[in-house]
Amino acid sequence: MAFLVTRFNTEKVGSVDTTIKWSRNLKRRHEQGKREPFNSANIVRAAYRPYYATYLYDSCVFIDELGIRESLLLSDNLRARSIVASDPTAQKPWLACAVSGIPDLHFVGAAAGTVCLPFASTADGNVSDNITDWGLKQFQQHYKSSTTDTDASKVLEITKEAIFHYCYAVLHDPLYREKYALNLKREFPRIPFYADFWQWGTWGETLMTLHIGYESVEPFGLQRTDTPDEKTRAAALTPKALLRADKDAGIITLDSETKLLGIPADAWNYKLGNRCALEWVLDQYKEKKPKDPTIREKFDTYRFADYKEKVIDLLARVTTVSVETVRITQAMEQATR
Repeated sequence: MAFLVTRFNTEKVGSVDTTIKWSRNLKRRHEQGKREPFNSANIVRAAYRPYYATYLYDSCVFIDELGIRESLLLSDNLRARSIVASDPTAQKPWLACAVSGIPDLHFVGAAAGTVCLPFASTADGNVSDNITDWGLKQFQQHYKSSTTDTDASKVLEITKEAIFHYCYAVLHDPLYREKYALNLKREFPRIPFYADFWQWGTWGETLMTLHIGYESVEPFGLQRTDTPDEKTRAAALTPKALLRADKDAGIITLDSETKLLGIPADAWNYKLGNRCALEWVLDQYKEKKPKDPTIREKFDTYRFADYKEKVIDLLARVTTVSVETVRITQAMEQATR
């Protein structure tokens, strides 16, 4: 980014420095005289792909399409929790996933746009809930009319936070997704009133805690095996990165030396789009040659070996998230609606 900012700021209007990539918006901002110095404080964490956070240079000049990212900043150190869901243009299976911070528009890759539904957002310096008072009233009135007098007081405890969790659970309900599969491909999700609001609210809160806090959940007890790659070591090279999954055997091969064994079958069943959560992690940490020639020449420093231990830890934690998510969604199938 320091390289990009320097080239952008020093380039004369009308000429084109081919060492950086000029999008339509970047050209227009340059011609308008917009400049800004490099600032490391602009580097923030962002939800780039499912269970893969990366760094974003949060800048009004250098982010090509700003989207709603500014409205997600609730305070200096707090960004809104959001539900990211497939939009009607997505060419991949429908999904919903909770994130904290700025999500990428193509959260599940190319050919799959998403919509971001934050619990709260900022407009004109004011933070407001995105579940309206009218919406809260609909839930309270519905469940008040369907409860006995002894349970009526509990209805008053329904909050906007509880509704947010309830909606997240419904969006994970396997029967809901099956019944409304065609609707979800062409229009905004609609939320039904299920019989037991609090059971679904509890499921939603548990899922949201798992999905947002995936880096801090208890790691699953996977078995690690290391077999030295003698030829590679003799050549003074690092083991060859593979990042390959064998679902039938429950094995992930990380490189030519290390495997993770004992991955339960349920872990592969937690899908987001066309991949399971574990496959998203594996795909993002593979070694790939950058397409951009300047990045390839000057900044191609990524090597899996430098992140190997981090990835092993992350895979163990995402395995826990996957198993628990499947356990909850299986319980949903038996629930009264």
